[in-house]
Amino acid sequence: MAQYTAQVTWNRDGQDFLGNHYSRRHVWRFDGGVEVPGSSSPHVVPLPMSDASAVDPEEAFVAALSSCHMLWFLSLAAKRRFCVERYVDDALGVMGVDEAGRMAMTVVTLRPVVEFSGERRPGVDELERLHHMAHEACFIANSVKTEVRCEPVVSG
Repeated sequence: MAQYTAQVTWNRDGQDFLGNHYSRRHVWRFDGGVEVPGSSSPHVVPLPMSDASAVDPEEAFVAALSSCHMLWFLSLAAKRRFCVERYVDDALGVMGVDEAGRMAMTVVTLRPVVEFSGERRPGVDELERLHHMAHEACFIANSVKTEVRCEPVVSG
């Protein structure tokens, strides 16, 4: 069984914590050495207590779903000998109230645009099948209860 780690670090740095006037900016550190600035979303905690230039958990959630789907799609396309030149997904996550009345990411829509090269290119049905297979294989999508939609954009 594989294990994955992330270290999340926040420091008060003398700010008025008890008065609820403190920065939500923090750092995510991953095992490969990458550090990513994190913060609460300005939609949740107003500026300046949030940092709009940092990644918030909601954005990271959407990005993780999109990235997982893309990686599976690329693998499946390569196995079928379709050469992918470019893959761009303008994914969108929507926050709303779930069935239990709690705030949750209620839907994530993936909108990948995939460009192929070479003589062998998938038709619309095969492209939809590849996206469906990628969605079914995605570990992240299989791990959440949020509805995850994939609406690929067919490019010319």
